[in-house]
Amino acid sequence: MITLALDFETANERRDSACAVGLAWIADGRVVRRESHLIRPPEMRFSPGNIRVHGILPSNVAGEPGFAEVMAPYLADLAGGVILAHNATFDLGVLRAGLGRAGLPVPDFSYLCTVQVARRVFPAPEGCGLGKVARRLGITFEHHDAGEDAYACARIALAAMGETGAADVRGLAAAIGVPVTAVPGESARPAPGRGGISGRAMAAFAPTSASLSFQMRGSTGNRYTVTLEERTSGAVLRCTCMAGRFGQRCRHVKALEVGDVTDLLSDNTSDLATLATRLVRVA
Repeated sequence: MITLALDFETANERRDSACAVGLAWIADGRVVRRESHLIRPPEMRFSPGNIRVHGILPSNVAGEPGFAEVMAPYLADLAGGVILAHNATFDLGVLRAGLGRAGLPVPDFSYLCTVQVARRVFPAPEGCGLGKVARRLGITFEHHDAGEDAYACARIALAAMGETGAADVRGLAAAIGVPVTAVPGESARPAPGRGGISGRAMAAFAPTSASLSFQMRGSTGNRYTVTLEERTSGAVLRCTCMAGRFGQRCRHVKALEVGDVTDLLSDNTSDLATLATRLVRVA
């Protein structure tokens, strides 16, 4: 069974704006291979906030290959094994959005989120962000470098396997009661500028009665409900906290938008994969 950790950095708020990817393969109880690449996003629009996080500038990626070319050599391993990612719904959302933007079919994937693993195996009041867990475990890495983050994610999984006595990540998932989540693929669709928006993409903009709801923990321990509302203009998240009631994108909404489940109280992490695809904006 192929097991590899995956991490993306994005140029802006869009899931299809990947500007870097890191991968780290696990075998025989250790990290056996590491890869990292810069990616030229479809639109060279870099948000200042994203640059502050990862330090990647438009000039760094102007001459780099696009998403499809970078990811093509790794898709067989990704589809044929188990993907590890810290806040996995974000990284799987970027993968699916990047392939979809390129007009390529999205294969089926299975993943295990190491945030969920850490919350059960290495819990702490400070939370289970990648840097915090790595620091508790003595893992040294350069945070927000995609290759380094993938390596740290893989090391966290290995540490959890050692702590639980699991032989592999599926055994780890079974031992701690966190499922390896299967995400269905999608057929190829026309890329922007090559035939318009597909029927599947158009359906994503249509109003629907189906909704997703998440229970989130507030800073003072209060419980808030974040609900996905789908409108003709796109999908939005609304929160019942005070900021959300005034129409602001509160921290609970922002956390779910990037797949951060640290404060997720409801037992529906599997819905985050659906949320990631619905929040993808189609050009």
